[in-house]
Amino acid sequence: MAKQTPLYQAHVDMAARMVDFAGWDMPLHYGSQLDEHRQVRADAGMFDVSHMVIVDFEGHAAKDYLRHLLANDVARLQQGQALYSCMLNENAGIIDDLIVYQRGTRGYRVVVNAATRDKDLAWMRKQLPAHGVVLQEREDLAMIAVQGPHARACVHTVLGHEPAAQLAELKPFFATDIGELFIARTGYTGEDGYEMMVPAAQATGIWQALHAAGVAPIGLGARDTLRLEAGMSLYGTDMDESTHPLESALGWTVAWEPEERDFIGRTVLQSVRARSDGRKMVGLVLTGKGVLRGGQTVCLRQGEEVGVITSGSFSPVIGQGIALARVEARLLDEGTVLIRGRQQAVKLVRPPFVRHGQVCYR
Repeated sequence: MAKQTPLYQAHVDMAARMVDFAGWDMPLHYGSQLDEHRQVRADAGMFDVSHMVIVDFEGHAAKDYLRHLLANDVARLQQGQALYSCMLNENAGIIDDLIVYQRGTRGYRVVVNAATRDKDLAWMRKQLPAHGVVLQEREDLAMIAVQGPHARACVHTVLGHEPAAQLAELKPFFATDIGELFIARTGYTGEDGYEMMVPAAQATGIWQALHAAGVAPIGLGARDTLRLEAGMSLYGTDMDESTHPLESALGWTVAWEPEERDFIGRTVLQSVRARSDGRKMVGLVLTGKGVLRGGQTVCLRQGEEVGVITSGSFSPVIGQGIALARVEARLLDEGTVLIRGRQQAVKLVRPPFVRHGQVCYR
């Protein structure tokens, strides 16, 4: 039987179409995926992301532990700052991608993907030192993302004057505690907004208050097209343990300095870095009609196969098919994709495709 988030009944009451996602009953949409996508780009939408896994790390050795566990370096973080990173295995394969927050004397908070919960926690526990780090999964918390150009203003209205004044000073990719709420200026849509971690018992009340303030509920369907327009990868689709960050457009998340930091997977990743014949992740825009889909073959103009689409969809903002694809480095500016037996022309671009509602790919 699929698990239910604290907001399950709220979704049912709003006539959501519920589907199984990573073992959870989650809303796919509330009527129209396209309308929900446009709502987030133009105004404000809220997502139940309580299926995500929140893990707290405390103890005097927590920083050193995370510096070894993650490819990015938590030593760079100021208090309250967030960091995006991959967690690698010994062969530099991506176990998961995640966000880690520095919480001052409260240690660190890490948010990982629902579909990888069991293996992530097992790997994290395997790497724990004998002393100095306490790992706690926060199953007592729910998580609501509010995204869109008016998202922050709506949250400020719901929380009231004093919290709004505190949040008004919050920079992108920073987080703060407001009473029992932990609020981060992060997201997965290419829009501004917050990701709010709240006590599970308060989740429904906050959800309903946001809805009363004009924030529309948004399902998993629009979340996927929004993140694709924003050029954000999805674990299990665009990357997994068979791929490494350098062929997943995630080289920027690897902190190579200082050289003496021995993070898991570093030795193998350095050897890959020294070569120039590898694969790369690129954006594709279909020049004609049609939709790009995961699994479609990418070719040179001459028809030679050089890669595969990992994520693809129709972009409501651009009005064309877009995709992320892993291809051989020799594919430069254009190519073709095999769609229903026909080669269709595509342009290679640098994601993101859309940010803050505007087309921005190059």
